[in-house]
Amino acid sequence: MKHVKSRRQFLKSSVKISAGALLLPRAPLIVPASFFTKDAPSNKINIGQIGCGRIAVTHDLAETFKHDAARITAMADVDRYRLENGKSRIEGWYAKKTGRSNYIDIKIYDNYQELLAQKDIDAVIISTPDHWHAQPAMEAALAGKHIYLQKPTSLTIEEGRSMSDVVRRSGVTFQLGSQQRSVSPWPQFKRACELVRNGRIGKLHTVHVGLPADPPGGNTTEMPVPAGFNYDLWLGSTPYIYYTQDRVHNQKYIESRGGWLRMEQFGAGMITGWGVHHIDIAHWGMDTELTGPIEVEGTAVFPKTGLWNVHGDYEVTAKYANGVTLLINSKNPNGVRFEGSNGWIFVSRGDVGVTATDPGGKQQEAFKASDPKILTSVIGPNETHLYESPEQHANWLNCIINKKPTISPAEVAHRSCSACLVAHAAMKMGARLYWDPQKEVFKDNIEANKLLSRPQRAPYGTNYVLDKIKNK
Repeated sequence: MKHVKSRRQFLKSSVKISAGALLLPRAPLIVPASFFTKDAPSNKINIGQIGCGRIAVTHDLAETFKHDAARITAMADVDRYRLENGKSRIEGWYAKKTGRSNYIDIKIYDNYQELLAQKDIDAVIISTPDHWHAQPAMEAALAGKHIYLQKPTSLTIEEGRSMSDVVRRSGVTFQLGSQQRSVSPWPQFKRACELVRNGRIGKLHTVHVGLPADPPGGNTTEMPVPAGFNYDLWLGSTPYIYYTQDRVHNQKYIESRGGWLRMEQFGAGMITGWGVHHIDIAHWGMDTELTGPIEVEGTAVFPKTGLWNVHGDYEVTAKYANGVTLLINSKNPNGVRFEGSNGWIFVSRGDVGVTATDPGGKQQEAFKASDPKILTSVIGPNETHLYESPEQHANWLNCIINKKPTISPAEVAHRSCSACLVAHAAMKMGARLYWDPQKEVFKDNIEANKLLSRPQRAPYGTNYVLDKIKNK
């Protein structure tokens, strides 16, 4: 009798094969169609996709689809056009990969809560606008679904704290889409942080983060809500305001960046939109992943006309308890520069983007140092070796199978986001603020502490979820 693999053994081998392929830059994953016909759906991690827009289709779904352990089975979106478009695309991908036109029938839902109620879904990918991150992540955790969440973790620090706590108590596997930590496609970020942590530039004293700024603009004209779009649900916990396309997204062109990215009602702008990526790397190199700054001050230009109102050019200085100063502004090159007593290292994505709409342009030189010899320094077996992930989605799937922490777990993700939101508060206040990273409050500043949360429009929001937990 042939040996029959257990579901866990099968999934382990599937992820191992796929992750290995990803170590080759842009290598196509070629799997025989017969591989799929002989294994049952029970040998897959069944995944529901929440949000079917630009980042979902061009990145999260595209990357997850490569891995044999994953099986995308359901999708949810408030925009019917995007939902049906996503279903058609994924079914087409599977048909091409397996040679079977009827290989899968993706189930679709107009409300993600219906998707979460499905017992046969093991995990969810949440690729929604920023104001719809924390609540569905909390609800997914309570439903026992493993979670891949697009950054940033939350709209406010209070939301992020609630999300992290609920995920931790639930025991599900959580991964943030802070993919700069993974070696594919950017091995230079982990390498830079290891060199810094092992003293190759001496004692670290300053870190520079460069992020672009968003432009003003946007059409303010009120428009009718498109057919098939649940605008009230899309607004969620944020205040009701009239519909105009530049406030939301273009339904039919899902590869374009939505206007919500430039609206403070739905996010904080580049300081969180991309700031989470670079500040996460800064924290990794600084060894401050589970804390935050203790002092911060900043200034920023905020548009006075037009629809879009997130910050323009800005400058923030943050100080940490370990003596390192973090300088974040829109004038520096897009990337992270670590400065120590014996040299410096600069790291960025270079010319490798995630999507065609990556902001800030491309930089050809992604990894450099004050002395080129620093970059080739050998890190010994007894030195600090950071967590190695082949690719962010592969790491998530592997950790689901092996029941191990991911490279970007909920608390680390929350701390990266909260540092960005503390910086945003300083930009809004235009003053020096003192932050307590343990209690997560500003010291002796009532006005600044008002920025830690926002009123939530019923029946939506993280407070709604917490009330449901209390009333059970």
